Amino acid sequence: MRENWLQMSAADLGRGIEAGEIDPMDLASMYLDAIQAHPLRDKIYARLTIDRALEESRAASERAKLGLRRSPLDGVPISWKDLFDTAGVATEAGSALLEGRVPDRDAPVLRNATAAGLVCLGKTHMSELAFSGLGYNPVTATPPCVNDAEAVPGGSSSGAATSVAFGLAAGAVGSDTGGSVRIPSVWNDLVGLKTTHGRISLEGVVPLAESFDTVGPLCRTVEDCALMLAAFEGRKAPDLHGSSMRGKRLMVLETVAMEGVRAEPQAGFDHALERFEAAGAVIERRELPFVAEAAKLAPALFAPEGYAYWKDVIEAAPEKMYAEILERFRGGAKFSAVDHIRAWQELHRHRATWAEAVAGYDAVIIPTAPILPPKIAQLEADHDFYVTENLLTLRNTRIGNLMGLCALTLPTGIPSTGVMLMGLPGEEDRLLRLGMAAEAALT
Repeated sequence: MRENWLQMSAADLGRGIEAGEIDPMDLASMYLDAIQAHPLRDKIYARLTIDRALEESRAASERAKLGLRRSPLDGVPISWKDLFDTAGVATEAGSALLEGRVPDRDAPVLRNATAAGLVCLGKTHMSELAFSGLGYNPVTATPPCVNDAEAVPGGSSSGAATSVAFGLAAGAVGSDTGGSVRIPSVWNDLVGLKTTHGRISLEGVVPLAESFDTVGPLCRTVEDCALMLAAFEGRKAPDLHGSSMRGKRLMVLETVAMEGVRAEPQAGFDHALERFEAAGAVIERRELPFVAEAAKLAPALFAPEGYAYWKDVIEAAPEKMYAEILERFRGGAKFSAVDHIRAWQELHRHRATWAEAVAGYDAVIIPTAPILPPKIAQLEADHDFYVTENLLTLRNTRIGNLMGLCALTLPTGIPSTGVMLMGLPGEEDRLLRLGMAAEAALT
């Protein structure tokens, strides 16, 4: 039914187009009209690409009529985080420092998605230069959390998540350096995929820390994530049919990730474990002390790389930045080159230990976030609260980045809580199959 299009999964919209029940031009127009009529539009979208969306949907409509669709998502409208270069359209990464930055070509990942027929609706707001897991950005805009109008939405792919959660995109594209796809996904009850570092090109993607930056989709379903990943890579999506939890070995990581988890996220995680066990999964709990040591390396890894890249731009006009983000970047200057290199040397050893420790498990599972989204007013008023909540927000997701993993977050059914499944590097297809079974168990 036409009135349901804005709530349908991207995959179901694609199937509707394939069956001739949905015209891509009508679908794009419906999304654009919904965006323009939405009272929170300007807090979610930084800018729309109306002409592009209409032209791409017209071409998709013609292909559908001729039976020449390019992919299962040909004609499906999605949004893009405002750090992916779009030819002739401003890409400012949520920062006044980059105001008026207009690239002359699309990022390769956007080109691939366009070649697969995905329709670009526009660019979404984000944390400034992607350096916050909270999603609070007083410089440009702070998107709303779908579950709490007084709380942050999660970041840094904040508008990406809310564009989907509020029915203003069928899917979204974000980036994840320490949790920036998964945190806004969990707090807005979406599925989010962190891909393996290096799997998807970062060319044309405004960087934070290129050694950790990754590209990933934020979607309504696991199937949507699989189809979007395939579109990014210009390949056929993995077959998710027939996936099952039965006999799957899942490790609950007790070290770091389960410490101080608050009541609602703990309840959501416990519910997920119960559902997975009921579906036949075998769950084991293990302590991996080296993970705590790896977590301590984060300050010497992320901020130094980010500040090394942005230092000249930042220090030319520091007054343009939100003070909390400015302080985080400048914190990178406290570490020497020796500190940074030693941290990487230690991290490589920890990654090798991780691979040995998790061999034989189908996934490692933890709560995606140990807290619910904090209130905006308290973040504004209390510096110490901002710092502690931001670090706690990213504590669990950052394990996946430090270990170089792929990771998938699923909503548990309790608002703004999620369960995260972590797989080995490069094993997204396997993880997505497991995620399909986990999603079925939870729903």
